[in-house]
Amino acid sequence: MRFAEGMKGVTPILSAVPPAETLKRPDGLRSGNPTVRKAVANGESQTTAWAFERPGGGRGFGFTGGHIHNNWAHDDYRKLVLNAICWNANVEIPNGGAPSKTPTREELDANQDEPKPK
Repeated sequence: MRFAEGMKGVTPILSAVPPAETLKRPDGLRSGNPTVRKAVANGESQTTAWAFERPGGGRGFGFTGGHIHNNWAHDDYRKLVLNAICWNANVEIPNGGAPSKTPTREELDANQDEPKPK
């Protein structure tokens, strides 16, 4: 990830040390690059979710975890994103976080273009 210089305005929320096999794709705009490859080889933690506060009050949230659709079945995963949406919108977040109903398997599978899990 490329963040504002000196991480100015950036608050890391989640981080992980990715295994080397996550960098199998060639370098590119949306894949690895020499800096990331070196950091992963050195076992450096990578920010995977972050908040950003702009000068003047704007807010943003970034998250690299949207690739696996079935993750939406995890309550804490949804709560992270819902709380971030509330924070971005300056909506008060209730104690315990934004409420969310756990989706059923049928709801998760609805309108998916890929083959259904067995």
